[in-house]
Amino acid sequence: MTFTSGPVRVRVPATSANLGPGFDALGLALGLHDDVAAEVTAGGVRVAVTGEGAGELPDGDRHLVVTAMRAAFDVLGAQPAGLALECVNRIPQARGLGSSSAAIVAGVLLARALVVDGATRLDDAAALRLASELEGHPDNVAPCLLGGFTVAWTEPAGARAVSLPVAAAVRPTVFVPGERGLTSVARAALPATVPHGDAALTAGRAALLVHALTADPGLLLPATVDRLHQDYRAAGMPATAALVSALRAAGVAAVVSGAGPTVLALSEVPAGFDAGTDWRRWELPIDVSGARVARGRLGHAERDPVAAGRKS
Repeated sequence: MTFTSGPVRVRVPATSANLGPGFDALGLALGLHDDVAAEVTAGGVRVAVTGEGAGELPDGDRHLVVTAMRAAFDVLGAQPAGLALECVNRIPQARGLGSSSAAIVAGVLLARALVVDGATRLDDAAALRLASELEGHPDNVAPCLLGGFTVAWTEPAGARAVSLPVAAAVRPTVFVPGERGLTSVARAALPATVPHGDAALTAGRAALLVHALTADPGLLLPATVDRLHQDYRAAGMPATAALVSALRAAGVAAVVSGAGPTVLALSEVPAGFDAGTDWRRWELPIDVSGARVARGRLGHAERDPVAAGRKS
């Protein structure tokens, strides 16, 4: 196996998963990005982080991008002597916007790009399977890789996904709190079983949500009704649950973003709606391209830790 000379870089989007009834299956790529560059070196691991998580994230091999790179290099056939990484993070950490999935996807794609025939050794389908294994489920890594609105599922051979075009009228808004959440804690709140009626209702709304997002956004409010996970998690993040309820009472198709605590609105938020000072409100476009890899170091625009064009 031959490593490439010089750096490569990747831009990875934030994601919102579940989207209400689409638990562990549906995801949406959002126009908020992390930029990461990597280069093979003679030895050691160096990681420089700017923006979200700077001074907090682990260094060296414990950094999640490096962990994902190491896993990908194992699949590709060899480990490099050393690595140097530069990360410009704009996706908030532990808020339900796919920061860990973005790091994993970045690592897998950077490792592949640093190998001369990496795309042959690890094709897109294999990259999705590996990223899903590292994350534990495919609903965030799928939109991060593919862009747009994705439906993901897992077969015996691993994760698979399809990306679908989103109706032009869908304009996501996220409400990001200062507090953090942990996916492991949110999952621990879920019961081992749910009533058959709740499962049936949620399955029907998930099917309707695919139609609403791709063809008829006017149905987003009823399509985002969920009885599988959000109510069970509400006690652990009461402010999030209250904001979702307030938005839905105002006619907005609002859901918990991923495992929370961020709230995602899929339909227009009334101009006078006030979420309070505890929330950062960002209007984000849908990222239709997914992760993008290029040669070279990060440029001036990529090094800007502020999300260009983000409304708040």
